[in-house]
Amino acid sequence: MINLEVSLTSFQSPANPKHNNSTLTNSTTTMVKAIRIHEHGGPEVLKWEEVEVPEPKEGEIRLKQKAIGLNYLDVYMRQGVQNLAPPLPYIPGMEGAGVVTAVGPGVTSCKVGDVVAYASPQVGSYAQERILPADLAVPVPSSLDPVEAAAVIFKGLTAHVLIHKGFKVEPGHTILVHAAAGGVGSLVCQWASAIGATVIGTVSSKEKAVQAKEDGCHHVILYKEEDFVERVMEITSGKGVEVVYDSVGKDTFNGSLACLKKRGFLVLFGTASGVPDPVRVDQIAPKSLYYTFSSVTEYTVDNREELLVAAEDLFSAVAKGVLRIRVNHKYPLSQASQAHIDLEGRKTTGSIVLIPEEE
Repeated sequence: MINLEVSLTSFQSPANPKHNNSTLTNSTTTMVKAIRIHEHGGPEVLKWEEVEVPEPKEGEIRLKQKAIGLNYLDVYMRQGVQNLAPPLPYIPGMEGAGVVTAVGPGVTSCKVGDVVAYASPQVGSYAQERILPADLAVPVPSSLDPVEAAAVIFKGLTAHVLIHKGFKVEPGHTILVHAAAGGVGSLVCQWASAIGATVIGTVSSKEKAVQAKEDGCHHVILYKEEDFVERVMEITSGKGVEVVYDSVGKDTFNGSLACLKKRGFLVLFGTASGVPDPVRVDQIAPKSLYYTFSSVTEYTVDNREELLVAAEDLFSAVAKGVLRIRVNHKYPLSQASQAHIDLEGRKTTGSIVLIPEEE
């Protein structure tokens, strides 16, 4: 028997002292199934095991999960990428949605029975139930299915940060989005297009090109068949773009810099192909370029007000039809290894969701 609380100790946030007038509700120790990682490696290291979920402590809630989002960060951690991997062993996953089954002392932001979603810096979502700091949970509108909420919460908040914080996209801008048919990429394309930007997207196949077009890309580049730098310069009449959103990393980094116009922004938010080489001054000086890495956790984890505003913007955009949630792939939680295989093999588009099986 494994205690889930011990598995997540290094990733638990301290209780929030602001909450001090709630009592423990419906709290019992529960045995559930979860995916655990005991060693770094390929998808085969994802093990289906029984774990124990403790009672929620001060500022915490217990969540019975309806759906769990899969993010490429989960792959990096599983592989043991430096500075990202939690201490072993651990339960992977950083996003999901479910029903609150118990609340710890001091919790006022939600109650038992509420449906909430979260995008957390704390691992532990690949489980039927989990403990979570209440301040990381946001209410899910009744109009939104929990599966859709789990699919969009982390990627949607990331997209919000990218186009509003990493670089503020405005009408008339021309932007380049790598992996335009991916979970975050598709949302960035839709949102930026709705704002009034001209969107250029890169994809790996004709099938993904069709989706990218549907998601607001005005120009789609098949990077396996075309030189994306040449095509971007052709599309922009040699001017380049205001911003490049790059989650690929090493393979696209230098080309992304070359696509920027003077004083353009390169916003990195992932390194699927590996970490880029260090940037040299002579790469950015000629055009006075800007380079940043945007992480959703740096904008929302320590600021609940900012988190709630971003989540409200996200769910409002979904309700208005600005954002289309593509839950293109669902896997039973016990088959998380196959989901990882398909994600790494670039066999997926849109969002991947893991569904906890009922005992």
